[in-house]
Amino acid sequence: MKTKMLVAIALLCAPGLSFAGDKIVHFPFANAVAAATQSGKLDGTVKFYLAGSAPQGQVTVLKSDVSVNRKTNAFGKADQKTCDWALQSALIALQDQAKAAGANAVVDIVSDYGNEYRDPAQYECHVGFLMSGVIMKGKLAKVQ
Repeated sequence: MKTKMLVAIALLCAPGLSFAGDKIVHFPFANAVAAATQSGKLDGTVKFYLAGSAPQGQVTVLKSDVSVNRKTNAFGKADQKTCDWALQSALIALQDQAKAAGANAVVDIVSDYGNEYRDPAQYECHVGFLMSGVIMKGKLAKVQ
């Protein structure tokens, strides 16, 4: 009986634990892109530009409002490590979408957790006790 009661209490507390320590953090975008490229996760055929950092040349937008949402396990891990991992996963998805659309760039990238976060050098990540996540929105483009 005592064991069942402890299990019930633990289950009631568990949802609260997933939100313990929820915070919004910002990290350098270029670091995550460079790490993903060096490790081979990104192949370099698609370039990524945060809003406020436009590519050189003529930009033709092929598809607007492309969005990806990626999360990763954050339990017991450093915030930047988990956030960069989630961002790299999002960039892989954006790269795949860009290639499928015939694009060679993703431009005007913003973090979008309901309120857009625009910065030419950093991205926004939401970190909780159990999960870290990013939501990135941008435009698939062909840069000449």
